[in-house]
Amino acid sequence: MTFAQAIARLAGGFAHEVDEETLQQAVRDTLHDVRLVELAPISSLPGMASAVTATLRRVWDAGIDLAARADTHPRIAEMARIEAAILDALPPGCLSRAEMARRACARMVHAPALLGPVEIMGVPDLSPCWRPVAQALAAHVPVQWHAGPRQAPAWLAGTGMAVVTAAPSMPDVTCCSTATPHHEAIEAMRWARALMASGQARPEDIAIATTGVNAYDASFLSLRADANFALHFVHGQPITATRDGQAAAALADIVVRGLSRQRLRRLVSLTQASAPMLAALPEGWMRILGTAPLATPDAWARYLSGLSAGDWPDGTDHGATLQALVDLLHRGATAAGEMGEQVLTGCARLIWRAALAAGPAQSVDLTVEGMRLDDSTDPCASVAWMPAEALAASPRRFVRLLGLNSARWPRNAGEDRLLPDHIIPSAELNPTPTGMADRRAFATIMATTAGHVVLSRARRGNDGRLLGRSALLRDYPAETYLRRNRVPAHAYSETDRLTARRGEFARTPQARSATACWHDWQRADITPHDGLLRAEHPVMQAIMQRTQSASSLRLLLRNPLGFMWRYGLGLNAAQEGQDSLMPDAMAVGNLVHATMEHALRLTTREAAANPDHDTVVEQALAAAAEEWQRENATPPRLLWHHLLDTVRTMARWGLRVTCKNATGGCSYAEVPFGGIATDRDRQAAWDAAQPVPVADTGFFINGYIDRLDISADGRQAWVYDYKTGRAAGGGTVLKGGAELQRCLYAFAVRALLGPRVQVDATLLYLRDETVLRLDDPHQAMADLTTYLRAARRTMLAGHALIGPDSGGDYDDMRLCLPAGLDAYRKRKEAQANMILGDDAIAVWEAP
Repeated sequence: MTFAQAIARLAGGFAHEVDEETLQQAVRDTLHDVRLVELAPISSLPGMASAVTATLRRVWDAGIDLAARADTHPRIAEMARIEAAILDALPPGCLSRAEMARRACARMVHAPALLGPVEIMGVPDLSPCWRPVAQALAAHVPVQWHAGPRQAPAWLAGTGMAVVTAAPSMPDVTCCSTATPHHEAIEAMRWARALMASGQARPEDIAIATTGVNAYDASFLSLRADANFALHFVHGQPITATRDGQAAAALADIVVRGLSRQRLRRLVSLTQASAPMLAALPEGWMRILGTAPLATPDAWARYLSGLSAGDWPDGTDHGATLQALVDLLHRGATAAGEMGEQVLTGCARLIWRAALAAGPAQSVDLTVEGMRLDDSTDPCASVAWMPAEALAASPRRFVRLLGLNSARWPRNAGEDRLLPDHIIPSAELNPTPTGMADRRAFATIMATTAGHVVLSRARRGNDGRLLGRSALLRDYPAETYLRRNRVPAHAYSETDRLTARRGEFARTPQARSATACWHDWQRADITPHDGLLRAEHPVMQAIMQRTQSASSLRLLLRNPLGFMWRYGLGLNAAQEGQDSLMPDAMAVGNLVHATMEHALRLTTREAAANPDHDTVVEQALAAAAEEWQRENATPPRLLWHHLLDTVRTMARWGLRVTCKNATGGCSYAEVPFGGIATDRDRQAAWDAAQPVPVADTGFFINGYIDRLDISADGRQAWVYDYKTGRAAGGGTVLKGGAELQRCLYAFAVRALLGPRVQVDATLLYLRDETVLRLDDPHQAMADLTTYLRAARRTMLAGHALIGPDSGGDYDDMRLCLPAGLDAYRKRKEAQANMILGDDAIAVWEAP
């Protein structure tokens, strides 16, 4: 038993020392009832309860009577009042160490019957509060203090205890330095594997230890999963390493940082199968949230108000259930307990309750992160990973000590947060500070390890900062410099073996493929890794038959390799809503297009009343902004108003310009064509289901025309495409294949309205108030037809090579290309252009 358990037996009456959870709960329950003056400004802060708990532990360990010192300092008087209130709130039988010691001393005559002869083993020292009890105990029963090779505490002299000592061990010692703390963990796993593989040691003979285990836990968790041998976490593994712990952490993230779509997705993925509040929602319901960030309550309210039964996967409206969940999660820390009961189940709910009992809800994320779970692996048949103090109390034959860096071993000791040195001297409040305990643990480990000790340190931290050597290494041999890319004699896992032994790794299929790709990228000629395919490849034939859009044809003309990756291999960049100060250009463009669409509808509906354009734009902007906010994060108020002013200015000018040709005819906004379904309540300009071919190129296209005006006699059509970027220069027609909308929309209008219709295609640059009209549509359409035919022949011939947009700033597939893109282009560009042919690359020079 522990010494505290022996004292509890002497104290009698089912007495036991108050545990950490009970003490923290008592602190939280009583702290607000105590009259405070000095501590009042910080009494409501999240860390107050933990600070009071730590201070009381130190006070009780040191045997300090706060009530007797209340007159010496107001802070001590306040702490004495807090202590008295907490002791009154403890359950029956829960005692402080001082009270346990007092009761044990009063019943010491029963020690022969209750305990008999006592041997104290594996304890470097006793807290000052226990020392009078130990002295009294020695007067009634034989007491032996097994110091072993450690130095016996000085206070044992004259107590009557028999001190049993032993000669210190003389282990073999080696020192090494590694690149980073993670590399330290890798080398420790290799070392353990080497000891077991060579037969020098069994798992239970091996220990890995350090002072700050938290810095290494994540590394050892990942390495243990790959190593295929048992590694026992003596101090317990982080609770977030379990699924239930991750569920609690996901809820804590929402409580502390607020609800967003990404945080809700994480929580649902971990809890929906069993959570009471989520069970009623259908499978796949998260898809209805789209990509909107939904980072504020207003954003959630706007989005949920627009949902209908048709939006849900099962066709049933679950809006009320989702609204109730969102309302609960938006309440934050004030409803943390209710959230846990409604959203979590089983072990996750127990973890949540323990976290709320251990600390305030405002910092529950840190509480969950610091919680630990007993490791299920057998410690008696496993390599042990433990704190240095635990190893000092339970030696093993082969030891590897990590983190022997300055300020890490020994660690620096700080003052108490509530009773600093000028109130109660630190030497009295904490007789064994952290640095002294670390030095003592190191000396004990070196004196009790029978076999071999490896002393390890990292040269740099995980952040790249240089780290110094610990002063404890001064008397030990020079260190071995271990490189991160060295070839180990014993790999700790299959992955380690393959990455460290190049010859073996080079024979794997993945390595052969990667090596071939790398060598092909370095060659001047074009290879399959550059996009060279066999002619008439079935994939290429399939994607040539799909209905194209202006965006896909632009990609085909200017980046054939990216076209093949996106539509042939299905590679797409993830579109996740992000919280940002200002929306990106695409989001702003969507708001402008929606405003122009609403404005045209209002103008058409109220044509007889001759509405004022400014009034129409105001109404259209209000409606468009409300819809836009459902899918996008709203910027701060000042920036939002500035954005609306910019959109308002662009919409007024665009509406004024486009209305010149609308007199007497019909006007349409966001006109679909090429097989795109239309809304039943929207007036149709034509049969949108009819396929639209692009001359004799073999391509069919679809899309939306921003605005279409048709004259009253049906012989003239005006096509407008809105642009929110900077205006192109005069004379721009195809812009090297980057500007296709006007020509393609002209193809669509002529195919759907007939060849006798005269089509006028115009780009409206709303920001610069510039009109860019297509002067010669017939010639532009003829040129584009030629370019598309050449591109089709090239792709079907298997030449999906780089183009001018490959690896550009707006290329989502840039990651698939070599990192040294400029050098790659110099090697490949001339040969690639030759293979593509003059007909295919001529579009890049088109005005």
